[in-house]
This record gives sequence, C-alpha cells and structure tokens, in this order.
Amino acid sequence: MKNFATVIFDIDGVIRDVGNSYRRALADTVEHFTQGAYRPSQADIDELKEEGIWNNDWEASQEFTYRYFEQQGQPRAKLDLNYEAIVDYFQRRYRGTELDNPDQWNGYITQEPLLLQPAYLQQLTAAGILWGFFSGATQGSARYVLEKRLGLQSPILVAMEDAPGKPNPTGLFQATLAVSAKQRAQLESAPLPVIYVGDTVADMYTVTQARAQQPDRQWIGVGILPPHAQTPANYATDYTHKLEEAGAAIVLNNVEQLHPVQISGLLS
Repeated sequence: MKNFATVIFDIDGVIRDVGNSYRRALADTVEHFTQGAYRPSQADIDELKEEGIWNNDWEASQEFTYRYFEQQGQPRAKLDLNYEAIVDYFQRRYRGTELDNPDQWNGYITQEPLLLQPAYLQQLTAAGILWGFFSGATQGSARYVLEKRLGLQSPILVAMEDAPGKPNPTGLFQATLAVSAKQRAQLESAPLPVIYVGDTVADMYTVTQARAQQPDRQWIGVGILPPHAQTPANYATDYTHKLEEAGAAIVLNNVEQLHPVQISGLLS
C-alpha cells in the first residue's frame, strides 16, 4: 500500500502515563531541594508547562525550586542550586538505585501504565501510515518503554540527547526524515504530511514552528489529554482549550483514537 502520511509520537503522556512517575519524581525533587517546604501539585506542573518552554523535567524541577525561594525573598542569583545534583536525585527516584542498568531499574519507571498497544501501530502500518517517535525523554527511558515494554524492534526515536528541546522542531524534522529513509518512502510529487501527537503546549508549539520553517510540508498537531488531566470535567475542558490555543487541530482522550480514518480526515 502506498504511504500517505507520517505520524510522529511524543512518548510521555501519549505512549505511557507518567502522572505517577516522571511527575512524581519532579515533585519529589522539588520537595527535597526546598527542604520539604513545597511540593508542586499536578495543576502546578501543568501551569508551568503551559508556558511552553519547560519540556525538560530536570529543568522544570530546578525552575520550581528557584521560584519557591524567590517567593521567599531570595534572588536566584544568590542561590547555590546544583543542577547535576537535581538531575541525580530525580533519576534515582525515577529510574531507581541502578541508574545505568535498565534490566535492574526499580524506580517509578517500572510502574508506568501503557496508553497504546503494538497492535495499534501495526494497524497504522497496514493502512500506509509511517510512524516514529520524538520525545524529550532520555534515550534510556524512551527505549525502556518502546523496546522493553512494547516490544518494538529498533523503532525510529529522536530523544533528549539527539536534538534541542521542544518547542524547537529540529527533533521533529530528524524523526520525520529517519522514518522516510527507513521505510524508503517514495515522496513523488510532495513530501508526506506529518502529524505530531503530543500532550503539552510545547508539543503543539513545536508543530507551529515546524510549519513556519518548512511550509512546503503539511504539519498537523494532535493533542492528547494525559490521564491526570481527564478529570474533573472542567479541568479536562480547560486543558483541551490550552492545547487548541497552542495549535492542536484536534484533542483526543487516548492516542489509539487517532485511527487511519481519523488521520485521513485531518489531511482533507
């Protein structure tokens, strides 16, 4: 079957539920570095991420800590925050005690519910839809869920180490080209449309910037409501509006709702 579209997926909040893993590690880290004085809630984390520049949870942990002490009258320039210490503490909560051995990870990462099944990706392939992944997660964390949990064989993945952070679209461009090259996609008259699927404002801003930098290709943002944002109803509505305002063409409750018929409709 002739390929007619490319779908690039974010991972956190789209492929796996990180509400009780990455976000829990973030809250733990802020609580630790504020000496137990402040622990951000899910709503606090969402509010920070709505700024569109805090896709990296290590940097978000640091920013929360800075802002807490600033509210106490301590300028950040005078604070002695060690970013490497923040990263290390975060990783020991998220990955566990064996940081460099995925087979022995025992942290929050081992408890993440999956939000799609391999059969869904097989359905896309059968319909002529190429796919790959662009995530702000580390290679280790992303491959843990894609290969160890989902059983995918050498999936196309652009991760934290491979490209600038979102909303810079470089990683999205890299993933798109890698998918086309791997599948030997025949781009006859025009490049295939690309749908980027994400759960944050930064993800949708990434699509907006991709469209501005490469206007010869159709770029479409699809928002996903992460599990923590689906209740109560008014919170889900507000979260949906934020994604739409940032550029989402449609917002779904689960990534598997983005089936081939839905994709065809977005391209028309």
